[in-house]
Amino acid sequence: MPTTQKPMRYGHTEGHTDVCFDDSGSCIVTCGSDGDVRIWEDLDDDDPKSINVGEKAYSCALKNGKLVTAVSNNTIQVHTFPEGIPDGILTRFTTNANHVVFNGDGTKIAAGSSDFLVKIVDVMDCSQQKTFRGHDAPVLSLSFDPKNIFLASSSCDGSVKVWQISDQTCPISWPLLQKCNDVVNAKSICRLAWQPKSGKLLAVPVEKSVKLYKRETWSNQFDLSDDVISQTLNIVTWSPCGQYLAAGSINGLIIIWNVETKNCIERVKHEKGYAICGLSWHPTCGQIAYTDAEGNLGLLENVCDPSGKMSNSKGIVNDEEDDDDLMLASGRPRQRSHILEDDENSVDVTMLKIGSSLFKEEEDDQGGSIHNLPVVTSQRPFYDGPMPTPRQKPFQSGSTPLHLTHRFMVWNSIGIIRCYNDEQDNAIDVEFHDTSIHHATHLLNTFNYTVADLSHEAVLLACESTDELASKLHCLHLSSWDSSKEWIVDMPPNEDIEAICLGQGWAAAATSSLLLRLFTIGGVQKEVFSLPGPIVSMAGHGEQLVIVYHRGTGFDGDQCLGVQLLELGKKKKQILHGDPLPLTRKSYLVWVGFSAEGTPCYVDSEGIVRMLNRGLGHTWTPVCNTREHCKGKSDHYWVVGIHENPQQLRCIPCKGSRFPPTLPRPAVAVLSFKLPYCQTATEKGQMEEQYWRSVIFHNHLDYLAKNGYEYEESAKNQATKEQQELLLKMLALSCKLEREFRCVELAGLMTQNAVNLAIKYASRSRRLILAQRLGELAVEKAAELAATQAEEEEEEDFRKKLNVGYSNTSTEWSQPRLRNQVEEDTEDNGEADNTEENTEIHKHGQNPFFKSADSSDMPALKSGAVTSSSQGRINPFKVSGNSKEPAISVSSGRSTNILDTMNKSSKKSTALNRATDNEKSPVIKPLIPKPKPKQASAASFFQKRTSQADRTEEVKEENPKNSSSETPAVCPQNTENQRPKTGFQMWLEENRSNILSDNPDFSDEADIIKEGMVRFKVLSSEERKAWAAKAKGGTASDGAEEKKRKRVVDESQETENQEEKMKNLNLPKKQKPLDLSTNQKLSAFAFKQE
Repeated sequence: MPTTQKPMRYGHTEGHTDVCFDDSGSCIVTCGSDGDVRIWEDLDDDDPKSINVGEKAYSCALKNGKLVTAVSNNTIQVHTFPEGIPDGILTRFTTNANHVVFNGDGTKIAAGSSDFLVKIVDVMDCSQQKTFRGHDAPVLSLSFDPKNIFLASSSCDGSVKVWQISDQTCPISWPLLQKCNDVVNAKSICRLAWQPKSGKLLAVPVEKSVKLYKRETWSNQFDLSDDVISQTLNIVTWSPCGQYLAAGSINGLIIIWNVETKNCIERVKHEKGYAICGLSWHPTCGQIAYTDAEGNLGLLENVCDPSGKMSNSKGIVNDEEDDDDLMLASGRPRQRSHILEDDENSVDVTMLKIGSSLFKEEEDDQGGSIHNLPVVTSQRPFYDGPMPTPRQKPFQSGSTPLHLTHRFMVWNSIGIIRCYNDEQDNAIDVEFHDTSIHHATHLLNTFNYTVADLSHEAVLLACESTDELASKLHCLHLSSWDSSKEWIVDMPPNEDIEAICLGQGWAAAATSSLLLRLFTIGGVQKEVFSLPGPIVSMAGHGEQLVIVYHRGTGFDGDQCLGVQLLELGKKKKQILHGDPLPLTRKSYLVWVGFSAEGTPCYVDSEGIVRMLNRGLGHTWTPVCNTREHCKGKSDHYWVVGIHENPQQLRCIPCKGSRFPPTLPRPAVAVLSFKLPYCQTATEKGQMEEQYWRSVIFHNHLDYLAKNGYEYEESAKNQATKEQQELLLKMLALSCKLEREFRCVELAGLMTQNAVNLAIKYASRSRRLILAQRLGELAVEKAAELAATQAEEEEEEDFRKKLNVGYSNTSTEWSQPRLRNQVEEDTEDNGEADNTEENTEIHKHGQNPFFKSADSSDMPALKSGAVTSSSQGRINPFKVSGNSKEPAISVSSGRSTNILDTMNKSSKKSTALNRATDNEKSPVIKPLIPKPKPKQASAASFFQKRTSQADRTEEVKEENPKNSSSETPAVCPQNTENQRPKTGFQMWLEENRSNILSDNPDFSDEADIIKEGMVRFKVLSSEERKAWAAKAKGGTASDGAEEKKRKRVVDESQETENQEEKMKNLNLPKKQKPLDLSTNQKLSAFAFKQE
């Protein structure tokens, strides 16, 4: 049979572990840093006998029924074997003893200590002691000569010495090792060994080879090495026959050589690559027991037969032939099954045939020299591609490993849950950071709960199933207002809970059956759905649930994880649909959760913190690297919480570990965030990183606003201000560096106000071309906003006009002009703005236009509103063309009240400013046209009719000079008249007569508009775009036509003007496009904003 590697098993807690066999080889004895010596009948022994010898056991040796251990209380103790009864102390040192060994007949022991001393003590009479002085650093290991003449020792001083026991002299010393000051810092523990029986050779592991020295001459006979060895060798041991030598390396490789032929006959790789620190050969059969530095125990079987010959499977991998050619030394060829652990049981039929043909040769050879064996090429190609990565097990974020007796079950922003499972107690402690939520609680852990979660509302616990009991979900509902505070749900048979989490009003449990079960916080079962793969971890916050699972098998150390993000509110929806979860190469997930503001985040084992960027299509952005804050390679930060405002990463520093101990209570540190931008040492790189970090960390405000949550408006304003300041600083820096194109790129990220300031800065810096470009950018931004609004208004205005005859409530009548004033938040913030305007309108109780539907003014109201709306912006001075009397007559007192309302918002007199200042209170417009005072009419009649930009500037200069109530009315009126008509309105004006001729029974304006909308939608998209372009091009001429209509008094003149306007509409509209002079005026206008 080939050499087989059994799966490793847990032996002791993490730390140095030693191993040996008893005299007969019937059991394996191990000791570890937990202070226990365990006696295993075999590797599958689930209940080994355990003897506690102290706080830590560094080394153990066994012979003649005496178990000797080197213990952390600086003593060498003896226990009877297998009873484990203490049998005294053989000797003491001033510091820890590091290694203890028996001599060949078991009458003496040798021990080496960190106080530089080596002692040989008689087991039966401990007063018979010999002390060897000569090492200048802690002693690493010892080995007795089988003939009891010499003792070999290695030390941290870099030397290997051979002592003559009789006179305590040192005949030879070799400087072979790297020097260090302590055992924990030694690169290798250098466990050397004499050849059994003859003691002819002394084997010393040095770097990547084993040096063999001849007895008495002390010459280096030869070295044993192999191309596979990539790290330092740690330990060597001989087979009982003395023919084979095994060595273990610090990266988990075990190599076995035939010393006579100097050929490597076995290579076995530790499944996790941990350092081999214990190696012992079975006294009679071909087994090797080994332990690693993490406390695990392993076993190799069928290594060598008792006679010293190779067992039936000794195939040797020939490294000179690129590991693809196999040498045969038996009736079956060797496969590299110990390197490819997933291919242990595979059998190649062709190779078996080749092996059977060589069987007779082996019999005739009687196990002769291995050099005479033929080289046979494998018929099956050797797989040398990427290896699959073991899947990481499910875990609870904020918890420490399950095998610890005292551990954190969860540590989050709400509180801490600790679990104690030792001889004295098996309990759970719940502690809240804010004791006003709930007092601390102590619970008995009778069901052996292993996972937990904590929220403001509840404590959630879960346990695995046993032979008698099902897996349970246990909830302590702290916020319940009735007397029943807890509930328990049993899972179906053969279904274990693997991960749990709590949200606002709900709990979730993911099970081994790939199901996710939702519950209300009171215990009602809700939806159940299947997971796409085995659960890794999950977290909840408010209505959000994030689930991380295995979406496949990773390769070359990478995990292959997927993530789902669901919202479990009234409108349940899935945000992330199993997208791949990005991780650092060769890392795994260690924490997943939400920031305090509700943004999903996670941390991988390389210390990279990533956050969901909602502003970039739900991508993941790295926001911090905790490894940059660690002082040592083995130090880590254990994340417990993330805050976006203020920007804080709350975590616990762990020195030399990945997780903190429960006692003493760990202190929480706060780290800052930093995005991985290039050249952050420069001023430009710093500002770029600060800007985009501010953008990412304030995305949650938009999410909260969109989902109807409360948030501080001041925080958003402050963030916007901070971002615009950074952009302006970057623009100024680019100006100094003569990077004007970059300046325009930066201006594209700015708000309208910031662009105006940029124009001013560019002009003052004598960069006129840049100022011109920025001016064009400002115009483009305003045009884009206007175009977006125009498209939205068509549908919105039409809907409101249809409802005009049926409802006259404030909701219907207070909103038509909202989007004409607030130009920036056209979609996302529309609902919020509507609410704000409704509130402000209700404050003006005396407004005459909010009468009930049975008012006598109702017909005039309806026709006036519809007519003016169909022609674009409301003209307060236009007389209705459909009614035979003025639209409405109101008292001068009421007129003054309306103008006062307009005066309060007269600052927004230009399209540019309206687009920028949308965060201020929206302008309240009168909903019904009103007669204009004579003074205002005169002012408007004699007003200079110029281009839109000129009029805007003129009004801006005029406003500060006039404080009367009449003049401010001109300002909003002119601004309103500048508003371009929509394409539909212009099309309707041209085709109104056609509609009336086709439908003579139409008397209501709403019917005409409805029919017009139907016909307009039938047009091709090119025709509709042409009408929209006409509407934009005709702005200036429309303003002039509006002025003409203001001078008309009676109805006949109004009708003539309508006909005249219909003719003028057929003329080309683009009378005066924006040229350089207009841009210069815009930039000049920007200077006067202050």
